Amino acid sequence: MFILEKDFSQQPKGFVLSVPTVTLRRPTDGDGFALHELVARCQPLDTNSVYCNLLQCSDFADTAIAAEDANGQLVGFISGYRPPSRPDTLFVWQVAVDASMRGQGLALRMLLALTERVASQGVRFLETTISPDNGASQALFKKAFAQLGADYSTRTLFSRTEHFAGKHEDEVLYRAGPFGVSNPEKESEETA
Repeated sequence: MFILEKDFSQQPKGFVLSVPTVTLRRPTDGDGFALHELVARCQPLDTNSVYCNLLQCSDFADTAIAAEDANGQLVGFISGYRPPSRPDTLFVWQVAVDASMRGQGLALRMLLALTERVASQGVRFLETTISPDNGASQALFKKAFAQLGADYSTRTLFSRTEHFAGKHEDEVLYRAGPFGVSNPEKESEETA
């Protein structure tokens, strides 16, 4: 079961979910070192300093989401920020999911929960960069864009030759929106 910053444990009769309990929540500075270790386990993600991870969990906590298992272990994390020149945009920096949780939809659940949280603060666009060979991230974001009902465009933001001296793949910018996040439970109550 997934818990989105509050308990949604009431499920329909006969509902069976085969994944362990995971709580999605706003990170705290106490998550910084665990985030550093999680990203190191999630190759090929680029690692940052522990200090950077501490800042992601404190100064950028409003635009990040942590996934914690029933044992209190950090098993997923999305870091992001709102670019100062585009406050209506959430730029997703990294999506990390522990190997034990992959293939269970955790990345999509985190991304949609984070998007819902920041949409209430005026965010209407979602951006990220993805290298052309990262099919898993492309699939994740395209699925999220579809669920948000948002069109998207792409362009090379950072070039392998111009920005990375040939040592890193291109980083292609995906920009989706505008979107409005709705509450499906509230909609079903209103239409009933």
